[in-house]
Amino acid sequence: MSKSTAKPTKIPDLNNTLLRISSVYKSLTKSEKKVADVVMKEPEAAVFYTITDLSEMADVGETSVIRFCRKLGFKGYQEFKLSVAQNLSSPSQTIHGDIEETDAPNVVARKVAAINAQNIENTTTLLDEDSLRRAIAILDEAKKVYFFGVGSSGITALDAKYRFMRLGYDCTAETDAHIIAMNAALTKPGDVVVGISTSGSTKDLVDAIEIAKRREARIIVLTSHARSPITQFADVVLLTASKETPLQGGSFSSKLSQIHALDILSTLLAMGRKERTYEALEATAKAVLDKLY
Repeated sequence: MSKSTAKPTKIPDLNNTLLRISSVYKSLTKSEKKVADVVMKEPEAAVFYTITDLSEMADVGETSVIRFCRKLGFKGYQEFKLSVAQNLSSPSQTIHGDIEETDAPNVVARKVAAINAQNIENTTTLLDEDSLRRAIAILDEAKKVYFFGVGSSGITALDAKYRFMRLGYDCTAETDAHIIAMNAALTKPGDVVVGISTSGSTKDLVDAIEIAKRREARIIVLTSHARSPITQFADVVLLTASKETPLQGGSFSSKLSQIHALDILSTLLAMGRKERTYEALEATAKAVLDKLY
């Protein structure tokens, strides 16, 4: 009896998330299949979706998206997105987008400048006048202003505190999740909390914002996703432009959009309270005169 020359069946690479979806597709529920269909149809677009975006695209609840991710072996949605992003392209392409490894330094500089300029322009378009006016009115009456942000957005919160402190505001910035929660629990009516989150889905921040809302603080949210979980507690939502894959979280481009929005907001506030602003700027400038050569 001759030996078979047939090649052994190749086992699919289940480290590839898209292949993993195909392998378990038949065992998914009807709702989970809807989620899978959206991801499989346009995986390049799916890596930019928030959990709210994906649930709406699939016409299912957010819990169905979570169940879908866990059925694939992921702890949650962010881990799932990161895996998809890693499978789609090379690490360099995923992180740097249209920038090629063969680009000369001056070409890279021009591409980065174009991306940043476009994000700033898009943010300017997203910041509608009504939202800016309501945010100004809330901040103009604030007894104390809290800037909350986690991770990269925490650095933006620190920048915001510096700017608003120099304008004469009683303000603080917190970046540690536990400290944020405790500060939120101490807010009072008349206080204003500015929650900064590109995704709008950072659980530590969303939970703290909910606490502050129950304490009757006014809530202003700076985010790139209009239907993200954090927005449900907001009195005002200020939208900034951002298009990040999970590997790009905290990119300079997104941070520039946040800083741009805060710069517009603080400038408008300063213009509306010129005398108080000038006094605060003069006092803070004089305080550090002897610190400079």
